[in-house]
Amino acid sequence: MAEKEKKDSAEARPKAAAKADKSAKKGQHQASDQQLKDLQKQVDDLKKQLAGKDDQYLRAEAEIQNMNRHFKDERASLLKYEGQDLIKEILPVLDNLQRALSTKAEGDEAKQLHEGIQMVYTHFAHALSNHGVKKIEALDKKFDPNVQQAVQTVSADDDHPADTVVQVLQDGYKLKDRVLRPAMVIVAQ
Repeated sequence: MAEKEKKDSAEARPKAAAKADKSAKKGQHQASDQQLKDLQKQVDDLKKQLAGKDDQYLRAEAEIQNMNRHFKDERASLLKYEGQDLIKEILPVLDNLQRALSTKAEGDEAKQLHEGIQMVYTHFAHALSNHGVKKIEALDKKFDPNVQQAVQTVSADDDHPADTVVQVLQDGYKLKDRVLRPAMVIVAQ
């Protein structure tokens, strides 16, 4: 019996060792599964962070493009209406030249002065025209509140139907498509 116990004991040792090896391998396998899950979670987290950074980058890029476009548009607008303030200050000079031309000149000296004022007015109006300043044509046209200011009304008649400009008291001017000063007019009602 002692021999049988030895034999059983000898047979049990390899089985126990095999069981222990199997148990150790199972523990290692479970540990590597856990490491794999942890690494996969890290990869997923890094992918989310990368997607977030990509989104932030694209938004920042779009914002920079919008700012550049806005800057270019603003600069183009400034260039388009360059000198607007100067022109507004010069318009009363043009008005005074027109008033001087509307007076009657008698005598040679007065006629020469009148011709000189006419030349100055012509050159002045031409210079403004070259820079995009245009007189608003209003006389005998339909009243347009966008470019004209009615300062008085008169009764409509056969020559002047309702909502027609009867008289221009002060010329209006535009710089390209912007009204610098509306025309002051009398309108038939």
